[in-house]
Amino acid sequence: MGMGSRQGPDSARDRILEAVIAVIAEEGTGAVSNRRVAAAASVSLGSLTYHFPSQKDLLREALRRYVSAEIERIEATAEEIRNRRLGPEELGAEIERLNALAAGGPGLLAELELHLYAARDPELQKASGECFAAYEQLAEASMKALGIPEPERHRAHVVNLMMGTGLKQIGTGRHDGDGLGDALQTIAQGAIARARVSAGAGS
Repeated sequence: MGMGSRQGPDSARDRILEAVIAVIAEEGTGAVSNRRVAAAASVSLGSLTYHFPSQKDLLREALRRYVSAEIERIEATAEEIRNRRLGPEELGAEIERLNALAAGGPGLLAELELHLYAARDPELQKASGECFAAYEQLAEASMKALGIPEPERHRAHVVNLMMGTGLKQIGTGRHDGDGLGDALQTIAQGAIARARVSAGAGS
């Protein structure tokens, strides 16, 4: 029973945070209210305010939690890519698939809300930056797997492309990747061509 009593508050806290992300993904941060979140999480209003005295605390913690989970997912994907030998077409198709999958669910909507909210809340800007840094690590791992020169130089371009494509997908309702794989191959080819030109100039 002792273990169950310790797990109870944690379980309620987890449900509350998951409910916040779900509400944010459906209608944005402006739709988050204590009453709505409590109902979605199946907890009392008193339990919610016990864990999160203010709505700002609630939003910050939920968005930080989302970022932590997303970083874990991204790092696991990067590690998988490091351990696999993929050609340019295979890698482009895999990243396109992952991007379309993220855009098709509630995750990307919640993430975009995070970045928008962080623009108005300096305490969340670190979490926003950490999320983008994780995406850049994924991009760098992908380019290293292909033997692309100077992956650290081009990783930000890949992330910008992925985020822009994701925004277009959720805005238009299309979740088919929309040519992301081809665009990534173009970046890869450009990076290789640039390295060859630099090597020729230095010889």
